[in-house]
Amino acid sequence: MSFTKIDHYERGEYRDTHHDSALSVTDGVADQPIVNPYFVKKRRRRLTTDEFVEGILAGNITILSQAITLIESNNPDNYAQAQEIIERCLPYAGNSVRIGITGVPGAGKSTWIEAVGNMVTSLHHKLAVLAIDPSSERSGGSILGDKTRMETICHNPDIFIRPSPSAGSLGGVARKTRETVVLCEAAGFDVIFIETVGVGQSETAVHSMVDMFLLLQISGAGDELQGIKRGIMEMADLMVITKADGENKVKAEVARRQFQNALHLFPTPESDWRAKVYTCSSLEGVGLEEIWKGVEEYLEHTKRNGYFQHHRNEQNKYWMYESINETLKSRFYLNPEIESRIADVEERVLSAKLSSFIAAKELLDIYFGKAK
Repeated sequence: MSFTKIDHYERGEYRDTHHDSALSVTDGVADQPIVNPYFVKKRRRRLTTDEFVEGILAGNITILSQAITLIESNNPDNYAQAQEIIERCLPYAGNSVRIGITGVPGAGKSTWIEAVGNMVTSLHHKLAVLAIDPSSERSGGSILGDKTRMETICHNPDIFIRPSPSAGSLGGVARKTRETVVLCEAAGFDVIFIETVGVGQSETAVHSMVDMFLLLQISGAGDELQGIKRGIMEMADLMVITKADGENKVKAEVARRQFQNALHLFPTPESDWRAKVYTCSSLEGVGLEEIWKGVEEYLEHTKRNGYFQHHRNEQNKYWMYESINETLKSRFYLNPEIESRIADVEERVLSAKLSSFIAAKELLDIYFGKAK
């Protein structure tokens, strides 16, 4: 190539007409759109209340899931329909055993439910697992990974798994979980497991919506009797030492005896049932049948002495008052006068011009129309 041509190249004036030249540039293919231009998003038709109720009573899992989503929604437009669905399903609910399951982190709650779930359905039961997943305090999001952990039962047609975010409520269980139980019972599930976030304040809320309380514990984690608080142990109707396999089998048996002895020191509960302690291996499937027999013994005992129905009646009363409290709280903060004044009152509290108690009384007086 001559210097003259190079000069032309540098000035951008030369164009090589030879096809085999490395300097020729083709136009190429135009960039394709990221989104398919022919894609049309179809909006799902919202089901009527009749369709929801009919689908739930027929055991349609898809419609049941949609109804639960409606209950969990914070959209005020969904509230009225959700409450109507619950009210219409209520006469078909109540024919199940509700079991709360809790335990220290790492006790193997999901693994235990997976192992027991297959056994329960083999006894011709239908199982609904309501797994409460903790929500992030920062983002408010949840992983909702219980279906991933329960691989062998998530495809079982007689098992319904519903992970739900705690959404910052007390331990992740509140009125919405109880309403979900009603829908699951109406759909034909006669065994309901409510898996809690873990040991903490949530157990009080769970205890107010289940027929029996099952506590999972592990051995070899230090002093077993310090591994959980007395208040939780007093609520337990059955205790299970998990991971009783391999070298841990002897430790699990020692822990079982320690817990059984400790439970005998507690006052006799209202149910007149002395909690029993079992050991099991969820991986090997050992001890699961004995635990389920313990569940059946507890149910037979409490139904015979009338405690079962008495306990449910007390729960219904408890949730009536909880609903009143929740409604009053919601209406208080949504009141226009409170909304317009609360920031000013809060600022006076922060600047130490007003005590917290006087500030609360001032706002309540405004709400009830007693302000001067």
